[in-house]
Amino acid sequence: MKITRSTLTYLASITVALTLAACGKSDDGTAAITPDGVILERTEFRYLGAPGYVDLLELAQDLGYLAPVKLNFQGISLGGPQGIQALLSGDTDISSSSFTGANIKVVASGAPVVSVIASYGYDTPENCFLSKGGYYVLEDSPIKVARDLIGKKVAVNARGAQAELYLGEWMSRGGLTKEEIRKVELIVIPPGSMEHTLSQHQVDMIQSYGPGMEHGVRKLFGSEDLYQHFTAGEYVMTKRFLKENPNTSRHVISGVARAIEWARTTPREEVIARLRAIIEKRGRNEDPNFISKYFTGWGIPSEGGVLKDEDFKIWIDWYVEHGELEPGAIDVKKL
Repeated sequence: MKITRSTLTYLASITVALTLAACGKSDDGTAAITPDGVILERTEFRYLGAPGYVDLLELAQDLGYLAPVKLNFQGISLGGPQGIQALLSGDTDISSSSFTGANIKVVASGAPVVSVIASYGYDTPENCFLSKGGYYVLEDSPIKVARDLIGKKVAVNARGAQAELYLGEWMSRGGLTKEEIRKVELIVIPPGSMEHTLSQHQVDMIQSYGPGMEHGVRKLFGSEDLYQHFTAGEYVMTKRFLKENPNTSRHVISGVARAIEWARTTPREEVIARLRAIIEKRGRNEDPNFISKYFTGWGIPSEGGVLKDEDFKIWIDWYVEHGELEPGAIDVKKL
């Protein structure tokens, strides 16, 4: 049979139609295409959020950087490890903001995930919520130095996350041995209950980023006393999702990168007003005053949240030094 030009055109149109049918659809059933003409594999993107806080994903959506992709809120994240667990179980398409050290441990365990973009860090005190937080004791507490913590209870939001590593580093620098550090009891407490738990003397120290700083407490140390100008956490995605949804993944991650730069270059008052509006619009019965009072920025030091080898090496070296990873056990490129 002779194949004419009209036949080829018809076949090409069928191929395009089938391709579009296999890709993500917008609400009206048409193919989902980005403003740049890229066909997306899907338009729903599942994630976890946090009460009284605006995730960079949520900011990116509100700014219009994710369209036609729409976020689908799957619930509250209590910390990076839980966010990665939800990702690995298939409940979300991206982790919640997760501490770099925890991400390294997950990859070292063989989990098929990679970090895709920075989510927070420490660049300058004016642009970093980490600089407003720290480790607090009651004002009249006898705890003054690391050695005073031996036998005491410390509240953290999650085990194996940033709070635990920073605390371990501070105690190590304070002269405590591994055996002495193990005598400090870590207790997992939801962030919103930290201050109350401390005031009721149920624990001896808490990690806080907000209200706990104003009610009869004393800051013992902060992350700025340990490290300066670093990426502290990232978003993590599974290799499978990235392989199956390359266009959607690239579009969402690029949208987050644009949101990072928008927040960096926009006056703080305008950023805060936008974050408050997002909290109020989503209707989760939250108090937006926390954002207004304490939020200064995500502190991401790199342009657009681009990740570099040194972002991981600082924590890999820490784990090796403290015997939690064997030298050469993980290739930084795999992260």
